[in-house]
This record gives sequence, C-alpha cells and structure tokens, in this order.
Amino acid sequence: MGAVALKEAEVPAAPEAAKDDAAADEKAIIPASKCDDTEPPADDSKAVVIFVEKVTDKPYAEEVAPRSSNDRDVALAKVETDKRNSLVKAWLENEKAQAENKASMKLSAILSWENTKKADIKTQLKKKEEELERKKAEYAEKTKNKEAIVHKEAEEKRAMVLAQRGEDMIKAEEMAARYRATGVAPKKHLSCFGA
Repeated sequence: MGAVALKEAEVPAAPEAAKDDAAADEKAIIPASKCDDTEPPADDSKAVVIFVEKVTDKPYAEEVAPRSSNDRDVALAKVETDKRNSLVKAWLENEKAQAENKASMKLSAILSWENTKKADIKTQLKKKEEELERKKAEYAEKTKNKEAIVHKEAEEKRAMVLAQRGEDMIKAEEMAARYRATGVAPKKHLSCFGA
C-alpha cells in the first residue's frame, strides 16, 4: 500500500549504491525549481514548495530495478484487457443506440399505422352516415309520395262519397216528390225494423 510523504520524509533504508541511483532518479523525476535547496528563498517567504512522492512498502532498491519480461507481459495483458473492455463498452453502447433507434422507428411506424387506420375508419363512418342520410332522404321522399297518393285517393273517395250522397239526396227528393204527386206512401220506411 502506498503512502504520501513530503520530500523531507525518510526513505526506507537501502544500500549505499541504491541511494546514489535513487538520488539520480529523483533528480530526473522531480523538476528543478527556481531556487536551490541550499539557498534560502527570496523575499517571498510565504511561498512554500511541497514535493509529493509515493512511498511503497517495498525497499527502494526493488523499485529502481529494471522490470522483468513477466512485468512487461502483465502490463501488455492489462493494456489488451483494457482495450478489449473499451471495445466491448463501445460495442454495447452502439448496440443499445441501434436498439433504441430500431424501437423508435417501429413505434413511429405503429403510430403512423394507427393514425392511418383511424382515418380510414372515420372515412368509412362518414360514408356510411352519408349513405344512411341519402337512404333516409330517399325513404322520406317515398313516404311523402305515398302520403300524397293516399291523400289523393282519400280525396277521390270523399268526392265519390259526397257525389253519391248528393245523388242519393236528389233521388230521395225525386221519389218524395213522386210520392207526393201520386199520393202513394212509400212501401218500406226503415229496413232495419222490418215493417
């Protein structure tokens, strides 16, 4: 496990050769600041420069030692794994986007189909309503014509009845005048009483 320490922190004990190599590596890793460690800071006494180093549990000599081919293989395998995971993640996002697009296109097609079918149904309903209105108008016309024919026939029958009544009255008056003129009484008064 690593711990963070300041530059002045103690470094784990190591052989003298390792210390010389470590000092050379430290100079290469840490960039030089404007003021050297031997010189006191200039007028800016509030400026504090802190160097952070990662200190591990392993001895310093093992850290500086050149890496073996096994470490290199492990690092390459990690890079390959990361690359593969990145490709899988990109593929997954692409597949999700394609699925989303496909679903939205199908939903759009379904909505369009639904609207078309509803419009067709409304059109059929309007056609049926118009056809029913036309049939209703035709039937109303036929009914009015039939009513007119019935009324005409009734008027004709009334006229015939009135004419017959008139004829019967004239005939009765003529008969009454003849009976008066001849002095003969009618033979039958009322047929319903059977005289």
